[in-house]
Amino acid sequence: MNRIDRLFSILTFLQSRKYVPAEKIADKFDISVRTVYRDIKALGESGIPISFEPQRGYFVVQGYFLPPVAFSNEEANALLLTEVLVHGFTDKSIRDHYTTALNKVKTVLRSAQKDGVEALADNIRLQLPQRLNNDSEYLSILQTAIANKSRVKLEYTSSKEETSIREVEPIGLIYYAFSWHLIAWCHLRQDYRDFKVQRIVQLQDTGAAFSIKEHIPLGEFMKQLPVDF
Repeated sequence: MNRIDRLFSILTFLQSRKYVPAEKIADKFDISVRTVYRDIKALGESGIPISFEPQRGYFVVQGYFLPPVAFSNEEANALLLTEVLVHGFTDKSIRDHYTTALNKVKTVLRSAQKDGVEALADNIRLQLPQRLNNDSEYLSILQTAIANKSRVKLEYTSSKEETSIREVEPIGLIYYAFSWHLIAWCHLRQDYRDFKVQRIVQLQDTGAAFSIKEHIPLGEFMKQLPVDF
């Protein structure tokens, strides 16, 4: 990657996150921290408002926006392939949001790229067993609750067909054994529980904040699962 492309990529990377430490930029682009400092200085000298907060990292000052992004043919095709996977492995809420987002992306494609994407769309298929079809609309709500650290109330049917009402603190979502699973602290059981999303009957984001300040990292919980990652 030449320096011009790297500078543009660093700017895009900064805009995709609230704060980015120099070390993370160095790892991402396989460069030294000293080179990161030089690149950040170059971006600043070109008029891009980049600031720094101790213990957090660099950030682009709010209010600055990049012009429309240009995609290569390969990038456009990769997004299209991802749409097929999204439709196969998520629920209706995520499918709808992804389709809306992808339509926005398609507006910046060149005419020739749009023709290519439309032609490719007719020749990519994903065949899944019926048991994987998921028409619920819970993943988007759960994502928001995880990000906002807010408790959710759910009506849940166990594998024994027993229904219960739970209030939980969601810490993450894991896809394993061909299903999405919500990992959460359950106030009823006073312990972490693994809820299969397809068994959720009703779901409500209560808006109430977590009562526990520090939950187990999702990666640590994954070590307890009966699968080999």
